[in-house]
Amino acid sequence: MKNMDGKEIEKIIATNRKARHDYNIIDSYESGVVLKGTEVKSIRNGNVNLKDSYAVIKNSEVFLLNMHVSPYKQANIFNHEPLRDRKLLLNKMEIKKLLGKVQEKGMTLVPLRLYFKKGRIKVELALVKGKKIYDKRRDIARRDFEREKLREWKGRI
Repeated sequence: MKNMDGKEIEKIIATNRKARHDYNIIDSYESGVVLKGTEVKSIRNGNVNLKDSYAVIKNSEVFLLNMHVSPYKQANIFNHEPLRDRKLLLNKMEIKKLLGKVQEKGMTLVPLRLYFKKGRIKVELALVKGKKIYDKRRDIARRDFEREKLREWKGRI
């Protein structure tokens, strides 16, 4: 799909809302995903869940673990395994940079969203650090305060 300016629009398939709540996002990367045909068809139908997924680096390759893609209903015996490891397509320099950062204490790779870009399925992969409980509470309090302030402004108009 293209907008009025002729620029490509990204169609979001799934988001990982829990990741934004549980982690501080340090950096993010766009990555392609190696998928089977039935997985692509199932993802096009929106049958994907990123909730508990994360990425690891093995042998200079990045793999996405625990991304649940439901089996495609119209497929027969050639259907895919729902929780299989999926290879992510990053260039060598990005992988080396990520490897150095992931080895630091508390850092991990988490997918934030899955989307279509120019007909291809992409993953926004984020380098994150876990939040403490008091950080989560502070974020919730700040969000509630902003909501109250907005309600107050709407009441005055």
